[in-house]
Amino acid sequence: MQKSPSRVVCLGEILFDRLALNPSDSFAAVQSWQDYPGGAPANVACALVKLGTPAAFIGCVGQDEAGQELVGILDSIGVDTSGIQKHPQAPTRKVYVLRNRKGDRSFAGFGDFKTEEFADCFLQKSKLNQKLLQEANFLVLGTLELAYPQTRSAIFQALELAKIFNLKVVLDVNRRPMFWPDEKEALPLIERVLKFVNFLKLAEEEAEWLFSTRDVRAIASRLPSLDGILITAGEKDINYCFGNNVGKVTPKAMKVEDTTGAGDAFVAGFIHKLLTGERRSPQAPSFHGGVTVTGNLSSLQEPNAAKQIVTYASAVGGLTVTKPGAIDAQATAAEVEKFLKMY
Repeated sequence: MQKSPSRVVCLGEILFDRLALNPSDSFAAVQSWQDYPGGAPANVACALVKLGTPAAFIGCVGQDEAGQELVGILDSIGVDTSGIQKHPQAPTRKVYVLRNRKGDRSFAGFGDFKTEEFADCFLQKSKLNQKLLQEANFLVLGTLELAYPQTRSAIFQALELAKIFNLKVVLDVNRRPMFWPDEKEALPLIERVLKFVNFLKLAEEEAEWLFSTRDVRAIASRLPSLDGILITAGEKDINYCFGNNVGKVTPKAMKVEDTTGAGDAFVAGFIHKLLTGERRSPQAPSFHGGVTVTGNLSSLQEPNAAKQIVTYASAVGGLTVTKPGAIDAQATAAEVEKFLKMY
């Protein structure tokens, strides 16, 4: 049976989170580690497929056992991996992740490698799978891969193609200073990307870092071309602004095991809810198969509808923290609906 075209293309890093099995605030105190598949854009792609939205991943892995395993995991979930490139020498990235007793994480480096030595740094723009972008409705990006010149070039190429093919661009900032050889490059590069973005997702501390404020209205006033901004804050309120519609959602209380990938699952839930509420238009571009998301985008202007969409996204993200790992912990659509019916 032929697979449906991917509605969402996620571009960026795929890696193994080497997660500390015992809670600890120091690398030396960790007794053992376990590898979990991750990487923010790959997490989003997997979460979307588990919810029922076809998605593809574009990135670069090494021609090593870790790279083969990661591609195999995405294939087994049902993510389209035809956009994955393989580097003949550079290794697939692994990142050490500490967890404290609350389940909150901190990153503890890359072992024996420098951040710019991994395969994900070498995505080639000349080999981008344009067909994936041509058939999609959304392009999802993080900011970490902007740190590496070759992959950065591929990202801006993808953004230009997104403009041509009329994709909505979702940017999840995912600030991780340790990924940058020179973090001073981050702000100006992110500002360049923002010119292409339709939806911006930020954690509170990222909003402060980028805009010197956590006020969603103030940020929206500085980015009038955006369709929406969402600011998360762990267990605290999620604030959002969609044009003139400003609101907040209080996440449901969860028993936290590991917060890795919660924000990525939130992004997937948000996009999935937009796409599942779409309306069909005979005037929609042929490369989107006659489907447009403008109908449900307009519902973001309606307070109740917008709140339902963000509440759904919050549930998808929240369920992820109840288990270790990012991809392994993601919920299905049925599990999300069951959870929401409890409230």
